[in-house]
Amino acid sequence: MSRARRVLVVGIDGVRLDTLGRVPTPHLDTVADAGFLAPVTIDETTPTMSGPCWATIATGVRVTKHAVWSNDFSGHRLGVFPDFTTRLARQDGRRTYVAAAWEPLVTVADGGPMFRRPTRLTHHAPAADTPQAWEDADEATVRDAVAVLTGEDPEASFVYLGAPDETAHHLGCGTAYEQAIATADRRLGRLLAALRARPAYDGELWTVLVVTDHGHRDEGGHGGASEAERTAWLACSGPDITPGARPVRPVRHEDVAAQVYAALDRTPDSHWTLDGTAVQTRPRAALSTVRHV
Repeated sequence: MSRARRVLVVGIDGVRLDTLGRVPTPHLDTVADAGFLAPVTIDETTPTMSGPCWATIATGVRVTKHAVWSNDFSGHRLGVFPDFTTRLARQDGRRTYVAAAWEPLVTVADGGPMFRRPTRLTHHAPAADTPQAWEDADEATVRDAVAVLTGEDPEASFVYLGAPDETAHHLGCGTAYEQAIATADRRLGRLLAALRARPAYDGELWTVLVVTDHGHRDEGGHGGASEAERTAWLACSGPDITPGARPVRPVRHEDVAAQVYAALDRTPDSHWTLDGTAVQTRPRAALSTVRHV
């Protein structure tokens, strides 16, 4: 009997790759050790802002196609190049789920939503534009996501955590930022535990992707072309990924959606083409990493 394939994508906003070398992130390490963690260099045509980067992650096409150029999504082409949860729900009849606090991802605010028609949606907007309000919103987001992932059966899900990014904007990339990343990792751990708690888990094959959209300057902030802002990362594990594997080519944001489709054995239709492809890997030999041990 074949095992059911399922995918969870966790997006953690604004986490610098070099910071992962200093902050204990045991749950992210679990994903990386079961597969890989690789840097992502944001394409030079893409502004280092959340809107353009998350749109590329969600759609699998570059900014010149989806046309999300800033955090105001007005003028987008997401109807032509929809996010993976919408495409899977509308074209394949798959059960999909999105949980996010940042309003343009899931509401009409600022030209949204980016995730247009998932099967299931939960949303908790922050009560204020403060780090603590964003922590509270992320906590509510994860609480709902745990309930859905454990008690329902979404085939492809996206869960967004925004507090690290907001903390960096307000307080820079110091101690509070590192604490926010550690907290996000604990929330990732709860999401992973929810998968293992599923009654049907032993009969399922789960692919898990954890990705960030951009980095930050030391003082907090992004949108420029510095290496710290333009460097993101992706961790991935699943039945098609060898533990400790190394991607054979540089990983790109547009590969995330392609990896989702591949994990579900979904072949793109002939009338649309992704800019990304599923990540191909080779054994660990000579693999180096900036992650802590």
